[in-house]
Parts: sequence; structure tokens; C-alpha cells
Amino acid sequence: MFAAALLAAWQLAVSLHPHQLMPGPWKTAQGIADLFPHGLIAKYIIASVFRVTWGFFLAVLLAIPLGLAIGWYQRAELAVNPILQILRPISPLAWIPIAILWFGVGDMAAIFLIFIGCFLPLLLAVIDAVRAVPAVYINAGRNFGLKPVALMRRVLYPAIVPRLMTGLRITLGIAWLVVVAAEMIAVNSGLGFLIVDARNAGNRYDLVVAGMVIIGVVGLLLDYGVRSLERTSSLRWGFEEKR
Repeated sequence: MFAAALLAAWQLAVSLHPHQLMPGPWKTAQGIADLFPHGLIAKYIIASVFRVTWGFFLAVLLAIPLGLAIGWYQRAELAVNPILQILRPISPLAWIPIAILWFGVGDMAAIFLIFIGCFLPLLLAVIDAVRAVPAVYINAGRNFGLKPVALMRRVLYPAIVPRLMTGLRITLGIAWLVVVAAEMIAVNSGLGFLIVDARNAGNRYDLVVAGMVIIGVVGLLLDYGVRSLERTSSLRWGFEEKR
């Protein structure tokens, strides 16, 4: 119902200003249809998802174990925290010249930018989750004679899963934002490139808005996937707590 009202308002606004370049819903739908015959829409989506997958996966692979270690050892957190707080406010887009200098124009530059955009927020989320674990969990593990590595694996990691899933969901959203911006500059494919290329190719604003719509839909599907995983892990965690 809300979506229909939004589309109607969009069409009405465009009808009241017919000389504007902004396309209406029907013209945008035609723009999306124009991308199907040559397989461009699948090509662009796959390219963007490929870059997001690798950048996000590398960030997860490094941020989770590092965050567990830093959050567990207070001295490590005190030593590393000033560096993290200096790097945290730097926009991932500020790294674009460095990414192009190191990796050239291509997938690696975009993957690097996604990694930078995801790594620090996820690392800080894991550290915060570790610091929020109730001391009774840690003490119980120690009373059972668990060594530090076993304590992290069997007590600490399961305890941070609910917060970790929230951090993963937020970080994936950041990854999707960064890939669009990176593709506007550092590569010649993907949804971000589609928007820039459509603007430069005779002001095809129907394709510009079509690219925006596709970005929103794919982002919604990715978020839905992480939310489903979050619900599954929450149910599992609740079941293990009851046991």
C-alpha cells in the first residue's frame, strides 16, 4: 500500500513538471527492461556482488579473530584503540587515490575499498561485544578449567553472536554503499558504473534511476539474507542457553 502511494506520488510529481529530466516510474521500468536483452542487468549485479562478497569476506576473516583478541586482552585494546580512533573517521572514499595507486583500475581497487569500509566498523563492533560479555560467563568457563583458546571458542564467541550478527548486518550495508561509490571511479562495470555511464551517455536518466532502484532492491535482498541468518543464530543461541 505504501509502495503504491509512493509510486503514485512520484508519477504525480513528474507529471506536474514535464520538462524536467527526472523520469517517472513507467520510464524507469522501461529503462530496467532495456537492460535485459543483452544481459547487462545480470552482468552488473554479479560484478557488484562479487566485489562486495570478497571485500566483506576478507573484513570478516580478519576483524572477528582480531576483535576477539583485542577485546579479550585489555592491554591490547589500550595499545590499539588510539590508532583505531584515528583511522575510524576517515571515509573509505578518501582511500580511492591510494587504492588506484596500489592496485590500478579494476576489481582489486574496489575490493580494497570495500574491505577498508567494512573492517574497522566490524572490528569495533566485535571489541564492544566482547567487552559486554557478562563476567559470570568467563568465570564459569575458568571454573571448568578451560584454557584461554578454548574459553574464547566455547564461551566468548557464542556469547557475542547476537551482537556480532547485528554488526555484520550494519557492515554489509556499508559494503554495499562503498561498492557503488567505488564503481563510479575505480572500475568499468557494476551498478555504480551503470549510473555514471548512463549519465554520460546522452543523459539517460531513466537508466540512472533504474540503477538506483536495482541497487536498493539488491541491498534489500542482502539485508533480508543477513536478518534471516540473524534470526537463526538467535534461536540457536537461545536453545543452547536453555540447555
